[in-house]
Amino acid sequence: MPHAEALPVAAPSLTAVLFGLSGCLVDFGARMRQHDTHTPAHAEVTPGALDSLNSLQRQQIPCAWLDELPPALTHSLAGALPAWIKPSQHPATLNPWPAPNACWQALMALNVERLDGCVLVSGEPRLLQSGLNAGLWTIGLASCGSLCGLAPNEWQALSQKEREHLRGKATVQLFSLGVHSVIDHLGELDTCLADISLRRLKGEKP
Repeated sequence: MPHAEALPVAAPSLTAVLFGLSGCLVDFGARMRQHDTHTPAHAEVTPGALDSLNSLQRQQIPCAWLDELPPALTHSLAGALPAWIKPSQHPATLNPWPAPNACWQALMALNVERLDGCVLVSGEPRLLQSGLNAGLWTIGLASCGSLCGLAPNEWQALSQKEREHLRGKATVQLFSLGVHSVIDHLGELDTCLADISLRRLKGEKP
């Protein structure tokens, strides 16, 4: 009797995705961290941010954002984001990054039952270190985080060679932290999350 063909095993779905706010979802270049107070300009969403959030919402994957800027600033920055993505309420002064507490608190607020399949996306090295310390999968953002630190118009004014140099330098710094993947910006997130799902299917752990 011929053997039945084995059905392909579906990659496990993600449990939750946490995002940095400044230098990830909004505020390209994380300029607010440099005490630049022109908030409205920095509240613009970064490339791919809204598409990524909408994709995760369609898949019913819970999401939240974290930041350590003062609440008045983060409230202003987050104004362009969909109302359904919630801020983490963990005070930045309590167990500050890179302690893992802020990530765990955010996941508890989302009623997540397990760490398995939880991902943190950020361009901020200290937050990524917090995610690593918390036992999460981590995705670093090379061009829009604090390591490049340029506003969108400054980034676009660079030559392709200059952008590649800065992006490459940031990528090396992020991988040296131990992050699991590095992408340019959130426009590449869907592909990266699919890759993490496949790595989990093969038994890899963060």
